[in-house]
Amino acid sequence: MIAWALRDWCATAGTNTSYIEPGSPWENPFVESYNARMRDEILAITEFWNLTEATVLIKDWRNRYNAERPHSSLGYLTPLEFHRAWLQQHQSEMALS
Repeated sequence: MIAWALRDWCATAGTNTSYIEPGSPWENPFVESYNARMRDEILAITEFWNLTEATVLIKDWRNRYNAERPHSSLGYLTPLEFHRAWLQQHQSEMALS
């Protein structure tokens, strides 16, 4: 049902989707890069004793990844800093739409 809603929204918004072949990381490098980092830096090296512990530790890792750790692909800004700068730069454009 979500796919149908997304398809309808794309049609209404005048945009298209792109098919990504399953198991083709070169077609979706940003998600694959994030998944690889998450797997290597938290999932493969941490033994979780229960779901609560996993939830807390993964949330902490995600917060560090997004708010504290600079990314070379973002000009050595954190994703949060990059997002704020982008919003500030495009604020007038967003107000018009």
